[in-house]
Amino acid sequence: MHPSDAATGAWTAADRERESTTSGDRRSPAATDGGSLPHVAVVACGGTIASEPGEGGAAPAKTGDDLVAAVPGVERYATVTAREVCAQPGFDVRWRDVLATATAAREAVAEGADGVVVTHGTDTLADTAFALDLLTDLPAPVVVTGAQRRLDEPSSDAPANLTLAVRAAADDRFAPGVHVAFDDELHAARDAIKGHSNALSTMTSPGAGPVATFTRADERVLREPSRGVAVDPLADAIDPADGHTETSETSEMSAASEASAVPEAPEVPAVPVIHSGTGAGAGQIERAVDAGVGGIVIEGTGLGNATAAIGDAVAEIVDDVPVVVAGRPPAGPTEPVYGTPGGAVTLAGHGVVFAGTLPASKARIALALGLASGLGRAELRGLFDPTR
Repeated sequence: MHPSDAATGAWTAADRERESTTSGDRRSPAATDGGSLPHVAVVACGGTIASEPGEGGAAPAKTGDDLVAAVPGVERYATVTAREVCAQPGFDVRWRDVLATATAAREAVAEGADGVVVTHGTDTLADTAFALDLLTDLPAPVVVTGAQRRLDEPSSDAPANLTLAVRAAADDRFAPGVHVAFDDELHAARDAIKGHSNALSTMTSPGAGPVATFTRADERVLREPSRGVAVDPLADAIDPADGHTETSETSEMSAASEASAVPEAPEVPAVPVIHSGTGAGAGQIERAVDAGVGGIVIEGTGLGNATAAIGDAVAEIVDDVPVVVAGRPPAGPTEPVYGTPGGAVTLAGHGVVFAGTLPASKARIALALGLASGLGRAELRGLFDPTR
């Protein structure tokens, strides 16, 4: 037995076989109840996994169909189709791309897909995965993946990661919530971060660990898959602007590829992240408020503390501008312990919302989408506490 099995309740192949005698609605990872392969829809968004080299540097160029064709091994696990949303590098994903990805995933499931794989650039892959967790709550697995090395590079991780994602998306045990598939591990979207700039094992879940691990022939579920937020899906409350346009990126793709129409971005409020640390003053908060931001995320130190200058500035604005406080450490929750003008106890008294275990980057995603969907102050707290 794996040494962590007793503590985590891991499910092995033998466990699944025993459970199948009492669970009539569990589908084999490789087949639906009718014995045929599941249908997995790939939603392509660009990134390194779709990039090709060029004189001006690498850039996304491959379509979803190109990626599927390059990894024929996925056909062992599912019948795979592909659709395009955008062809953006991970470092330049826009709100319109995120919202269009959520729409594409919902449409794919409505059209009969048993699972969805989103291919994406790794720089903001964890952001988009968490945004999809906020925007959707689908009865089919949604798995986000990418690559650190292009298909044309030596030892590319693109084939293994795409195959892993299709395997997970074809397995209905992973239907609750959105997951990130990378380097033989499956991570909850709420927990996953990019932990290394170029290592193949870049995706990690500090303080939580993966939901499941995979080998060539099997997988072990280490903890129960679940959606990472306790609010209704936000997508229906965020109305795209009237009219649809095709992005310039999709117009440049292969004519054989049918690009999805991407809605114009609705108004997603600006939410800056302001860092606290040695000598940090209140100037950034004052400038943000003057610019008319919708909310502010403070990346505090330790358990969610800030300098006295930031604490005093928060006290002046928090009634008018929602403020969320996250912690700087990569693992562990925020928790009011310390007083003084910038301590978390004082900040709590001013009325800030604490991000819990969410890093500042994801707290920004949650606050921006929560404000865009019209959530009130009390409802916003549910975005940061998965148990509410």
